[in-house]
Amino acid sequence: MFNPDLLHFLVVSSIVFTIGAFGLFVGRKNLIVMLMSLELILLSVSLNLVSFSAHLEDLTGQVFVMFILTVAAAEAAVGLAILVVFFRTRGSIEVQDSDQLKG
Repeated sequence: MFNPDLLHFLVVSSIVFTIGAFGLFVGRKNLIVMLMSLELILLSVSLNLVSFSAHLEDLTGQVFVMFILTVAAAEAAVGLAILVVFFRTRGSIEVQDSDQLKG
């Protein structure tokens, strides 16, 4: 039976991080794509923490992941709420339209 080791998890994590970073650079015009790319980057960091925590048999990394997931969920909820309000007022969620929000 296949038993993945630390290297397999690190490869998957680096692929997810690369997709998230690529999404940030390519999707700079759409705020939803930027938020999803940020979530991918946070998930890759969480996967790294869990992988090293399991490899070293220490629960500290897994505790940090719980905090990261809590903050990521709050960030997604607040970010999407701001995007809904922004879309209702402007009719668009393009980044170039966000400079009109200056107060």
